[in-house]
Amino acid sequence: TGAISSLQRQIEIQESKLRRIRSEKEMLQKHLREQEVQLQAMSDQFFSLTEEQKQEEMMVMMEQENHNLQQVVMEQESQLAEQNKLISELQETISQLRAEVVTARLNLLEQKQAQKEIQSQAEALQHKELQTRVALERISTKFERYRNKIIQATFSVEGIQGPRGELTDEQVLEAMQKIFNERTEFQKMLKNKASR
Repeated sequence: TGAISSLQRQIEIQESKLRRIRSEKEMLQKHLREQEVQLQAMSDQFFSLTEEQKQEEMMVMMEQENHNLQQVVMEQESQLAEQNKLISELQETISQLRAEVVTARLNLLEQKQAQKEIQSQAEALQHKELQTRVALERISTKFERYRNKIIQATFSVEGIQGPRGELTDEQVLEAMQKIFNERTEFQKMLKNKASR
């Protein structure tokens, strides 16, 4: 956005220069026309004289004035040529700046679109995270109930001391393994007695 504003300010500056140069060009053209009118008037005045001396004096004056006017005309034509060249350069610069503004706006639009997509993805991830947390809490609750049932079943067996304080998973497994081993030994003893 800052780049677009900067480019637009540059365009305004260049267009202001262009207007000023065009105004100067119009003034030069007007001055040139006035000089041409003056030259034509002098020429008309020269041809209207009837006396030979006045004609000679006027001829000298006209030649001098004509020379001066030609110098002025050449200078003004040179200035006009330079200003035309400068106008072309300014118009080209303005066109480039406008193209840069369009490009910058397109880039900004693409960035906004990308930002929207990222925002949408972030919202989707947050929703998925929430669902995952809910599922994890549900599983944790089920696991805790299942663990409590195992502890109750394990320590309700005759001959197994009840737990003192909170049990670790390793302690529960050890107690279950002990019950399993004792039952296995008991079954072996029964089989031995039966075979005898």
